Amino acid sequence: MTSEETNTEAWTAYGHHHTQRGTPLPDVERIDWGPGGAGPGDAILGDLDGRRVLDLGCGPARHAAHLARVHRALVDAVDSSPTQVERAHTRYDQLPGLNVLLADAVDHLHAAAPYDVIYSVHSVPYIDPHRLLPALSTVLKPGGRLCFTVLHTNSHGNGPSTALVARPETLRLADGPELSVQMWVLTPELWEDLLVQYGLRVESITVLDAPEEDNHASYCLFQVRRPVRVPSRPRTTRPPVAHAALGVGIILSGPDGVLLGRHERHTVELPGGTVEPGESLSGAVVRELAEETGLTALPADVRLLGMLVDRVGEVVRVTVAAVVTSWQGTPADRPDESVTGWRWWPLDALPSGLFECSAQVLAAWRPDLLIDHPPAHFTPFADTATAPRNDRGQRQPTSRSVQHPAPPTN
Repeated sequence: MTSEETNTEAWTAYGHHHTQRGTPLPDVERIDWGPGGAGPGDAILGDLDGRRVLDLGCGPARHAAHLARVHRALVDAVDSSPTQVERAHTRYDQLPGLNVLLADAVDHLHAAAPYDVIYSVHSVPYIDPHRLLPALSTVLKPGGRLCFTVLHTNSHGNGPSTALVARPETLRLADGPELSVQMWVLTPELWEDLLVQYGLRVESITVLDAPEEDNHASYCLFQVRRPVRVPSRPRTTRPPVAHAALGVGIILSGPDGVLLGRHERHTVELPGGTVEPGESLSGAVVRELAEETGLTALPADVRLLGMLVDRVGEVVRVTVAAVVTSWQGTPADRPDESVTGWRWWPLDALPSGLFECSAQVLAAWRPDLLIDHPPAHFTPFADTATAPRNDRGQRQPTSRSVQHPAPPTN
């Protein structure tokens, strides 16, 4: 028996127990999102007048009946437990705007017309997220709201899991035995990752605690939307594992050659450095040039030549080659910078000990220069009409690997 089949069987027993017991179903005055009626009520669902609404895992449909009666919503209330659906039909069969359905949640979502609002009170964690969430995302209208609660911490204080597997939990019956269910009790971060993965945007997550001091139970209330525009998305809300470095190498070329400085670790190199978070490539060029040499330029003075990709150990190194066409000032050493001794070097008399990235940038800019360096793949940004030319008037290739040059023949 699957986890979901176990849950349907348990909730069917739950409904049968309350039918036999004659448990009353009084009308509710608001949606009770958390234990003890905690939570923001109906307001988070927005204007429901005449809107198509889905109550997912409705049980006896008390909340669905409230929305149809008070907010004049058109509510489909779906549950896979026949005894729970029977209780709902017995209590609300003639209520306008309410349609109670016995169905597997995902099967219903695949067959249903789009909804303006979908909500679920405590039912989402009974269904495999990888089965439920893509179906939810598809049937929710662009701009539509999805609000649901999931178990966060059970009454014994056992918190959520980072593993995407169902775990056993206990469903307690009033004046009756305990039933075993299987629930996906996941961390808020993992739920958010899953929602993002299936094209939904999380607007807020609220933890709702039980009011009793000796009750550790709490639920997470998720407020989610399906974006109106087709979204791009990350694979996860967590940042990627650090394995790539992005930097810029800056070429200033004048009558006396190119500008190079000497690093404190004894390499000779172009101005340049690491692109900071949120910074444009041209902005990084302008900033690094000013910080290292004191020269000032405008982003409009920066021409991005292309991208060099190589590898240092387990790190992918990406260096963007750039030419600054106009600048102001005289290059000078700057306090606390690791590169000093700036001077102009003729292209036919470049110094030995060039830093690898600087050598690759210079070779990409001028393929005719005899510079030894590790191989790197170079992809130009400029088209062939505007690509830089070497001193023989030849355009650089549109894409190539920058390799060690062949030694001259005798």
